[in-house]
Amino acid sequence: MTSRKRIARRAGALYIAMSLSAINLVYFPSVFLVRGDAAATAARIAAAPRLYRLLVLVDLAAGVAAIFLAMTLYQLFRDVDRRQARLLVAMLLVQVPMMFVVTVLQMAPRVVLSGAGFWSAFEKAQLDALALGLLNLRSQAIGGLSIYWGLWLLPLGILTYRSGFLPRLLGVLLIVAACAYVISAVIFFLFPAAYGTAFNLGIPLYALGELGIVNWLLIKGAREEVAA
Repeated sequence: MTSRKRIARRAGALYIAMSLSAINLVYFPSVFLVRGDAAATAARIAAAPRLYRLLVLVDLAAGVAAIFLAMTLYQLFRDVDRRQARLLVAMLLVQVPMMFVVTVLQMAPRVVLSGAGFWSAFEKAQLDALALGLLNLRSQAIGGLSIYWGLWLLPLGILTYRSGFLPRLLGVLLIVAACAYVISAVIFFLFPAAYGTAFNLGIPLYALGELGIVNWLLIKGAREEVAA
């Protein structure tokens, strides 16, 4: 039988693999997106096609990692609370098709700006504007997805707290991170102008919870015996 420590370390590695999609949250806009300037954005996309496709591939790989992470975490926590473990899996797996939609929206500007003959009915300025519009829609999709970044951490935090083989403090930090994500996502929809500030203020809370559990799973794994 696979040891609990080995399962926990595999979960930590898969968590990191899934988190590689965070590269696109910061790096992709900084490299390719010029806000309010469709022509400049199109020029950046055309200038680095290989990097653009690589970042798309990173997102696809992160989605695959999320599937295996869900399976591994269920294996780790099913004997703690099967209902919460199932909820965790559901909240994690629902993100996979949403991540794929974000990826499709990221791929679309390359198609629009490809120069294919069927786009000849449109002027270059129109295609540039469409490409920028698709990237803005991608940003909106990420905002919608972000609420699940918190919702799946809530059962993970509860299970960690109750497990007896992981520190309870990590569970508390995960629950706090979950609440911070959900609050920032609500702000994204109700007060979009304040979203950037809210998200940045929450970064220490996200980091304490997520980096804490990832590092513990990778380095310490999980105790084979369950603490009382």
